[in-house]
Amino acid sequence: MVSRWPSRLAVALLIFSTPVATQQSSEPSEGRSTPSALFKKVIDNQEHGEKVLDQYERIQRDEARPPAAGDPRPAVTKVWRVFPTGAGVDKIPLSPEGKPAENYRSDLEKLEKYLAWIVEDGAGQKEAYAKAERKRKDRFELLEATHQAFIFTPDGEDTRGGRTLLRYTIKPNPSYRPTTRNTTIFTRVRGTIWLDQQTSQMAKIDGTVTDDISIALFLAKVYKGSHFMQERYEVAPGVWQATFEQYDFDGRKFLLTFSIHERTFYSDYKRVGPPREAIELVRTELSKLGPASATR
Repeated sequence: MVSRWPSRLAVALLIFSTPVATQQSSEPSEGRSTPSALFKKVIDNQEHGEKVLDQYERIQRDEARPPAAGDPRPAVTKVWRVFPTGAGVDKIPLSPEGKPAENYRSDLEKLEKYLAWIVEDGAGQKEAYAKAERKRKDRFELLEATHQAFIFTPDGEDTRGGRTLLRYTIKPNPSYRPTTRNTTIFTRVRGTIWLDQQTSQMAKIDGTVTDDISIALFLAKVYKGSHFMQERYEVAPGVWQATFEQYDFDGRKFLLTFSIHERTFYSDYKRVGPPREAIELVRTELSKLGPASATR
């Protein structure tokens, strides 16, 4: 249970990867977008990317590392096939090598049944979609809050794979006044982001918690010095998504301390489309599996 709400905190922290408020020491060079135009494109790209992700499956590999160097406990690795369902995702467990696990076929059959259900036009389906839309709306509202929450200062350029990345440092805007507990997080983080110059996509973010953050009605706290990072690449033509995330969180929940050190890798992005298209792909795969086979 402890790992769920730090994951939600990480999502909130990563949202500030969309810059709006800026400090610019000189005029933009000829042919380069003005800061306001560039940042509007970044916002639009972030929102579009989230919507597009609803039609892409991918492989997710989580590696939970021991909290301290020399800790004898082994790293724990979990791998899933993450499949969009229209109103969320289904995570089918795989082996540590990324191969179908023991119950792969039964898990795939459950996914097929859910997709067959979600494409119907009933009250339950409408509520499932409405719930997913409310979650997206909340996230987009946090995105909009970054308009006032941060100051982004140009800090040079880097290259990655032959592409130019514009580097910006991030710090809280001292005039910003949070309106919710989630937006309070924005006042206690700072870091660096890299924007792909050619596409106005967010390519990387690296941030640190600068002061203790109380969450969950103050029953939990993430300590100062906790760190997070995300890298994003073009995984399909015009589609940028996360390929790597790292969280190093220390804190407490109730009276118990915790230390979370996790790395997540995302790979094998493949478009499966909306549920009406995706269900046919799942049915085709099931037809190729033997009745008791756990392999594709």
